[in-house]
Amino acid sequence: MKLILLGTTGYHPNERRHTPCLLIPECGVMLDAGTAMFRAARYLQRPDLDIFLTHAHLDHSVGLTYLFNVMRGHRLDRVTVHGSAKHLAAIDEHLFSEYLFPKNPPYESRLLADVTALPQGGRLTHFPLRHQGDSLGFRLDWPGCSMAYVTDTTASADADYIEKIAGVDLLVHECYFPDAGADWAKKTCHSCTTPVAEVARLAGVGRLVLVHINPLSTEDDPIELEVARSIFPATEIGEDLMEIDIV
Repeated sequence: MKLILLGTTGYHPNERRHTPCLLIPECGVMLDAGTAMFRAARYLQRPDLDIFLTHAHLDHSVGLTYLFNVMRGHRLDRVTVHGSAKHLAAIDEHLFSEYLFPKNPPYESRLLADVTALPQGGRLTHFPLRHQGDSLGFRLDWPGCSMAYVTDTTASADADYIEKIAGVDLLVHECYFPDAGADWAKKTCHSCTTPVAEVARLAGVGRLVLVHINPLSTEDDPIELEVARSIFPATEIGEDLMEIDIV
């Protein structure tokens, strides 16, 4: 089973990366709907799509307005957007305001259940993260493989969510700043390199892929990869259109 990183930056796109959007084509599962959503049609495999939103900040949700073209590129008989009540309400009221984007794409909004069944015997659970306007992390489990997605929060060795992601085969975690940006990470409720690597080590995950990279950093190694690998060796920097085997 493959995960495709359609977008791997945060805040705004740059010449190298688009904002968060992760896709598991075999299951018709998308995590967040940032500016990279426009790429989805070429990878979709099913006539249904479930989009799970961590929160409603524009870099994670604006791609919902691109659904018309996605649906022209690949037939979708059903699209369901899952999120918390306040995030779904914010999107409905503001993103799809008649003065901002007056035509709602044909999707159904659904409150996140405690456990959501996924194709191929999978399940998705969620947990709270600390961030302005609140955010959620996701854990996805199938027979034989698992992954977690954690974005828009400040990683720390005592983070409450570590127990929620324990033992997953793949952890996709935000890393907006290198350690030199630790003060900014704290101010903005984002993460820097060392604490993210410590989270992966403490959670006993199989592999760590870093995303939600600062869009002002377009170099090959914007987060000091060797620092992360000194703590958790199985660490990589995510790139747009990267395809990852979940196990």
